[in-house]
Amino acid sequence: MTGDGRPPRCLVTGATGYIGGRLVPELLAAGYAVRCLARSPDKLRDHPWAGQAEVVRGDATDEVSVRAAMEGVDVAYYLVHALGTGRGFEETDRRAATVFGEQARAAGVRRIVYLGGLTPSGVPERALSPHLRSRAEVGRILLGSGVPTAVLRAAVIIGSGSASFEMLRYLTERLPVMVTPSWVRTRTQPIAVRDVLRLLVGCARLPYGVSRAFDIGGPDVVTYEDMMRRYAAAAHLSRRVILPVPLLTPRLSSLWVGLVTPVPGAIARPLVESLRHTVVCTERDIARYLPEPPEGPVDLDRAIRLALQRVRGADVATRWSSASTPRAPSDPLPTDPDWAGGSLYTDHRERTVGASPEALWRVVEGIGGENGWYSSPLAWSLRGWLDTLAGGVGLRRGRRDATRLRTGDSLDFWRVEEIEPGRLLRLRAEMRLPGLAWLEMTVRRDGQGRTVYGQRALFHPHGLVGHAYWWGVAPFHAAVFGGMARNIAAAAESAGGESGGGESAAGTDSAAAGSTRAGGR
Repeated sequence: MTGDGRPPRCLVTGATGYIGGRLVPELLAAGYAVRCLARSPDKLRDHPWAGQAEVVRGDATDEVSVRAAMEGVDVAYYLVHALGTGRGFEETDRRAATVFGEQARAAGVRRIVYLGGLTPSGVPERALSPHLRSRAEVGRILLGSGVPTAVLRAAVIIGSGSASFEMLRYLTERLPVMVTPSWVRTRTQPIAVRDVLRLLVGCARLPYGVSRAFDIGGPDVVTYEDMMRRYAAAAHLSRRVILPVPLLTPRLSSLWVGLVTPVPGAIARPLVESLRHTVVCTERDIARYLPEPPEGPVDLDRAIRLALQRVRGADVATRWSSASTPRAPSDPLPTDPDWAGGSLYTDHRERTVGASPEALWRVVEGIGGENGWYSSPLAWSLRGWLDTLAGGVGLRRGRRDATRLRTGDSLDFWRVEEIEPGRLLRLRAEMRLPGLAWLEMTVRRDGQGRTVYGQRALFHPHGLVGHAYWWGVAPFHAAVFGGMARNIAAAAESAGGESGGGESAAGTDSAAAGSTRAGGR
């Protein structure tokens, strides 16, 4: 408790991301009051802990919103970074860290906690990858803010849904024989995500006078090749044949990783570049302040087994893709007034379904991932491969959960922008496009009590290329979108459930496609 009797209040930035989304419930369980700063608060709406934490809108680079978020805060967690956002990300990170430190000091925050990257010992900073160099600079800025700061520096984090674990998992499972870059033999010191969270929570109670960086890592020092072999053993796969070659540059390696794994090149490249140097802990001083649990830190084999259990049990709380994909559109919905006067192409279809609304909704909410998209698998796969080759996310991100979606979830090359259980699912495209695209699916009963499935694809073109793109793919819409509507309806009917009260899906079908003015719909 604080001096005035209230529970200590923690501010968490990056709560829509992989670590932040897992840290919030840990802080709540430890008895802290939690406030989250998020650019898109709706992305946190469906988290199990949403009703227990305060969520405020703001951006880490905006002084006004950060100042407001810091009011009454005791401990501020800085878990944001501009990984993979292209040129200028170092300046963005620099400005955000400066704003955060200044506003924390002005608000009387008693501690800042930052999760950064472990840097190689003895390597000049100019020789580091831009990603590691920026993470180190952010740590220095926060340590120089005048607020006691704990900087935790980690290398590879092993946990279900982490970008590092997803790279490890897909590379090992998909490639029994691998011609790999030389960095697979670089030594690193991975750490289990549960140990990272334990230390982050513990930092909130560090003595006031402690302001420094700490190296954190698990008990194993291994190469990436070792990790792939140990993953194969944990997953009961045959022994992998790994053939390192010196010719693959970080750029070529990231493209290779992007083709084989769900992690796009824009994120894979900084991760790969960070693997060029040996990164192991040079001290374990954090244990002086935060003693290890009686059983000790989680070793690599157990961390892999725990992550696999979560993946196979569809119990992944957050994923690396929980945060927005680099360069993904974040524009307003096509129904917002800002769209007035702009072109908006639509493909709208409806079908009467001989199943209950509940049965139909289960199919809608289960779309994507292993269940596919209910039409022309070849066309969807081809579009995914083209997006991957263009440096996009492709189709391989899959789903966080096999049956349930929540706002902000990534879903193959879409993101859940809005979900109203039982009624509406709206997805925003994150593939590379000359414009912005959405896909809406609705479930309702009509005036005669029949179940109706509604489907609407929307595209806001950017320039002449955008218009040309829409009309170029329009001839395929009947097969792709029409087939999708038919097959979703058929899947709902075959799954059972009480009758929708009307004709079968084959009996009623209507479609309309064209161009509308966004302000006049």
